[in-house]
Amino acid sequence: MLSQSNKKKTTALIASLGFLAAACGSTASATTSTVAKSTTTTTEPLTGNANASNPITITVWTAFSGVLGQTFNNLVDQFNASQGNYKVVAVYKGPYATVLADTIAAYKANAAPNITQIFDAGTATIMDAQGAYVPVYKLMKENNIPFSTSEFIGGAASYYENNQGNLDSMPFNSSTPVLYYNKTELANAGITTPPATWSQVQADADLLAQKGQKCALTSSGAYVMWTDLEEFAMWNGLQYATNNNGYSSINNVSLNITAQPFVDHMAMLGSMAQKGEYVWNGTSTSTVPLFTNGTCAMYEQSSASLTTIAAGAQFPFGVAPLPTVDGSNSAPQNTVVGGASMWVMAGQPSNTYAGDAQFLQFLKSPTTQSYWASHTGYVPVTKAGSQLLGQQNFYASHPNDLVAVNELNNKPPTAYSKGIRLGYLPEVRAVEASAIADILSGKQTAQAALASARTQGNAILQQFAAQYNG
Repeated sequence: MLSQSNKKKTTALIASLGFLAAACGSTASATTSTVAKSTTTTTEPLTGNANASNPITITVWTAFSGVLGQTFNNLVDQFNASQGNYKVVAVYKGPYATVLADTIAAYKANAAPNITQIFDAGTATIMDAQGAYVPVYKLMKENNIPFSTSEFIGGAASYYENNQGNLDSMPFNSSTPVLYYNKTELANAGITTPPATWSQVQADADLLAQKGQKCALTSSGAYVMWTDLEEFAMWNGLQYATNNNGYSSINNVSLNITAQPFVDHMAMLGSMAQKGEYVWNGTSTSTVPLFTNGTCAMYEQSSASLTTIAAGAQFPFGVAPLPTVDGSNSAPQNTVVGGASMWVMAGQPSNTYAGDAQFLQFLKSPTTQSYWASHTGYVPVTKAGSQLLGQQNFYASHPNDLVAVNELNNKPPTAYSKGIRLGYLPEVRAVEASAIADILSGKQTAQAALASARTQGNAILQQFAAQYNG
């Protein structure tokens, strides 16, 4: 049974995840509850209940659709064919927000899946409610499966590790933002290399405009907050929020987005937008076509979009690291992952946990990581996976895929470049997106808009801390 402390934390999880799901726009029911479900986090190894004629079912909920869904299902089929004790069943639940909301509702109804895929923005909220999940590092230890945080690449491990450096969930589909560039347009403007700094971006924008390429840059449609605030902070060695971006404590956390580098960066984007050199049309509008149809010459976007861009672009393009702040002594530092990780839910029959562990072991194997990365555009999250791709000469023939891996591993993460560990992060991002829209439209100055977003964001963080501590 859960301790009284963990019951309070689990109750807080139900309430806070409901808030988070609503922030993500899910229509699934995720109302708060004052009654915590009684669960057990035991993961005793299997004691002979599984056999090939009657395999134990392991249910995995994901947000993988289309080609990603087919690729993940291929992996599931490979695992099921490799042994007979367990049968993994992958269930597509819809977008990330829906997976989260459905997991909440199922947890409350004692019907949660064995493993669920939670996106990066939900990490802090679920991690701060012990008792709702089985930490992966404990699961693996109790089932005698070698497992270490050091197996994973830096930017992936640091995002999902707890304060003791152990992984509570297992990184899987991970990406990081990179700079895509149209080789033809840059060459036509006399630009021989992609910009390494933001001042070079501005200079290149002027050169491009002189040659008729009005839009120099666009950024991720739904997640410009991720590319130009969160990852901007990581890559330039800046602190995005106090308490080491929420890693040290959830109490009294405050956003740092009014620091001068953030203000200067957003003011620069605003100035470019006023001249038509930077285009972003809100979180509900995809910016991929702005790059693939040639409207904009450069594009800040997830490395996971590489295959989509390659399929849509009718011109030669390259991939480069994100630009850095001019004159920064700490840049470039490292980026961190977006995407999602695999969480093992508590309260399941004890004979399923060995199957959970074996499936996660399969997912992190070098062969699986090599297959997943080479077929999807996501980075291999393990060092062994990266090494195997290198041995297979994948990066020699696909140098664009290596850029994201190098960003994540550029330097060992600092105390505040491990990641963003903030509860209600989607709500914070929504406030930031509104501020960015005001800056780009000229409605507010960067200083005023970011100050307003900071005030609103801090109130959201305080609400999370009060909910969790309550």
